[in-house]
Amino acid sequence: MELSKRLKFIAKHIDKCKSIADIGTDHGYVPLIALERELCEKAIACDINKDPLDKARLNAVLEGIGDELEFRLGGGFEPLNISEANEVVIAGMGGNLIRDVLEADMEKVKSVDYLILVPAQNPEVLREYLYKNNYEIIKEDLCLDEGIYYELFKVRSAEGQTTELDSIYYEISPILLRSKHSLMKDFLQNKIDEYNKILGFITEATVSANKRREEIKEKISIITSMLNYL
Repeated sequence: MELSKRLKFIAKHIDKCKSIADIGTDHGYVPLIALERELCEKAIACDINKDPLDKARLNAVLEGIGDELEFRLGGGFEPLNISEANEVVIAGMGGNLIRDVLEADMEKVKSVDYLILVPAQNPEVLREYLYKNNYEIIKEDLCLDEGIYYELFKVRSAEGQTTELDSIYYEISPILLRSKHSLMKDFLQNKIDEYNKILGFITEATVSANKRREEIKEKISIITSMLNYL
């Protein structure tokens, strides 16, 4: 089984347990890795669409995996029972969608030991939600795969665990910044480059355009100061 850097990155954060579930499993690679590495006794691959589950079933046959991997059709946590999975992985969705999946089934979310969340887009939306809505941030990590940065959140539900951050720190992880993660310099420079590109597209002289321009310049200044810290 050929694994991408991102998949290896996700697997690295799975702790040994009895059961894991992978929501939005796609080809079923995450539960297959977990079973092959004996990180769990049982795995559940969930997807809202039938075609990815069929592909996951085929991959399980090719890898010699049997009844220890279940396949369930349905969206979000809907196919899972309360406390059925010790760990839940949600990867490949946007940060907005992951947030909505969590919000839709809080009773099941609270029954999980922890979640591994790896948004494909808008990680800042998910980070803000997690910090403000009773989640303990166990760990954050960063991976670069084929030119794309992926941010990982290892969290669990924790009543009363809320934190309000300055808005820039929803874009830039304070945890990864403090730890001086090995990829942070390149990650921050990439952010600066992206904002400079956006600046180049703002050519109007309207009040709203000028305001947007100043907001982006301020972000570039803050991120540059973060670079100097590293």
